Amino acid sequence: MRHLLSTKDLSRESAIRLLDIAEDMAEVQNREVKKLPTLRGKTVVNLFFEDSTRTRISFEAAAKRLSADVINFSAKGSSVSKGESLKDTAQTLQAMGADGVVIRHQSSGAPFTLATSGWIDAGVINAGDGMHEHPTQALLDAFTMRRRLHGEASRGKALDGVAVTIVGDILHSRVARSNVWLLDTLGAEVTLVAPPTLVPVDVSGWPVAVGYDLDEAIDDGVPDVLMMLRIQGERMHAAFFPNEREYSRTWGLDDERLARLAGDTIVMHPGPMNRGLEISAAAADSPRSTVREQVANGVSVRMAALYLLLAGEES
Repeated sequence: MRHLLSTKDLSRESAIRLLDIAEDMAEVQNREVKKLPTLRGKTVVNLFFEDSTRTRISFEAAAKRLSADVINFSAKGSSVSKGESLKDTAQTLQAMGADGVVIRHQSSGAPFTLATSGWIDAGVINAGDGMHEHPTQALLDAFTMRRRLHGEASRGKALDGVAVTIVGDILHSRVARSNVWLLDTLGAEVTLVAPPTLVPVDVSGWPVAVGYDLDEAIDDGVPDVLMMLRIQGERMHAAFFPNEREYSRTWGLDDERLARLAGDTIVMHPGPMNRGLEISAAAADSPRSTVREQVANGVSVRMAALYLLLAGEES
């Protein structure tokens, strides 16, 4: 694997292989010494042009547990804030000998540009670009679903026939886009539920069903997985719904809807959560919630991605 830019590019075989390697990495997390020598001598740069907590820390932990040297780069306080271009930043990293670059950028397509421009020889992982994609989040979501549904027998398995309902701000969500393509590749059946104003203009080419009524999706669809998305106020420059109370009443996973879920339905959220808006505290903290598991699994999945990117061919 040369780069990881989009889940749309992943074959079913490649996705399952990455998830299986993540299982191996998860076993390392249970050891007393949580380190492997696999990437000793390699340099991984976390290049973050947007704010992040979970993703940045997760990639840093993943690289360090594989014994790589890690350089954290934040646009704030760097020459980027003085107007330095992505090209100049990339050439600086090339001169420093970066082997892998994990990039989060506010512009859709920035990781692709970095990977294909010839500015840098390093492998590139997309850690979120604008409203486009966030492939490692979708991979850790699939890993979490697979573990919950198949338990210890999950290795080698896909998600064939699993009904996944993704609810909320689809329009601004790169997590939703990456999940749609990956889940379809793994055989899951995806339904999007959102206010009409928060569904992208044309989803006719997406392998999904679209609905606008969460109660109907819960009562009639009986999803195996219910994934709630954050309302991304920082990307909204218009009124997409009347107010927060109205949104929560119509499309939020409140206590009453939580009680109506089928006994084995899994509740997911990529974080950070707006408690009381798209998800209630009881739903976020319930035994069916995988929110904390997703964070822990993120390290294992990102270890697998870095391994395949920087050591997979050698090993």
